[in-house]
Parts: sequence; structure tokens; C-alpha cells
Amino acid sequence: MAAIALGVLGAVAGVAATPVVLGAIGFTGAGVAAGSIAAWMMSSAAVANGGGIAAGSTVAILQSIGAAGLSVAVKTGLVAIGGVAGAVVAPFIP
Repeated sequence: MAAIALGVLGAVAGVAATPVVLGAIGFTGAGVAAGSIAAWMMSSAAVANGGGIAAGSTVAILQSIGAAGLSVAVKTGLVAIGGVAGAVVAPFIP
């Protein structure tokens, strides 16, 4: 029973925490926050790519999620990962 409960908790936490964490590091709905970790990542990626951000890169994907939110596919993946992680951890919790 604990595995199911922790699996559900992990699934919910995975979806709920992602936008909060992305906002905290600077990927916001208004764009990349100046002076943030996201700004550093974007700057580093631009330097490495000759001034642009490659489509499909980690920075591009995180900015897309920060600006538009999570797609159904991403939410589904986060639910699966969070659910499995919670269920895997359950046997180790007294």
C-alpha cells in the first residue's frame, strides 16, 4: 500500500514541481529572467552555437516549457517517472 501511495505522491510532485523549479531558475512565462541560471545557460549555449540557440536543445525546450507550460506528453512522462520513483523508494521507508 505504501508503494501505491508514494507512487501517486511522486507522480503529482513531478508535475507540480516542474514549473516551480523552472521558474525558480529563471525560465518564466515572460522569458528568461536576467541574471538567472537560465540566462547563464542561454548565454553559454549561444556562445557555443555561434550566437544562436539550437532548436530542440535543452535550453530551447526549458524556455518553451517556461513560456507555454507543460504539454500533455511532458505531463504524462513526468507522471510516469514520478510514479515509478515513488514506488521504487517505498520499500526503503520504514
